[in-house]
Amino acid sequence: MKGKQKFYFYLAIVQVILVIVFLLTINGLVGFVHAQTGTDFDYYNSPTTPILAISAAIAISVSGLAAAYVIKTVGTAAISAISEREGAFGKVVVIVALGEAIAIYGLIIAILLVFNIPPPP
Repeated sequence: MKGKQKFYFYLAIVQVILVIVFLLTINGLVGFVHAQTGTDFDYYNSPTTPILAISAAIAISVSGLAAAYVIKTVGTAAISAISEREGAFGKVVVIVALGEAIAIYGLIIAILLVFNIPPPP
C-alpha cells in the first residue's frame, strides 16, 4: 500500500475500534450485567463504571496527543508558509484550528462517557 492508502486504512481501523468500544461500554455492558443477574444494576460488582472511566481517560489523552502532533506538524509548515507569503495567514489559521478540533472532539466524547457512568446507590 502507498502512504495515503495506508493512512486511511489505519484511520478506518481506529474508527471501527472506537465505535465498538463506545457501543460496548455505554449500553452493552449495562444490559449485559442486567441480563446476567436478573436483578437491578449492581454498582459495586459491575465492570461498567471502571471501563467507562478508563474509556474517558483514553479519549482525552489520545485526542490531546493527536492534536499536539497535528499542531506541531502543521504549525511548523504554517510558520514557513507565512514567512514566504503573508497573504496565507487566513488559510493557515483555519488549518491549525482544524487540528485543534481533534482535542475538542475527544473532550466531547469523554464528557459523554463520564455522564453515562451509573450513579452509586
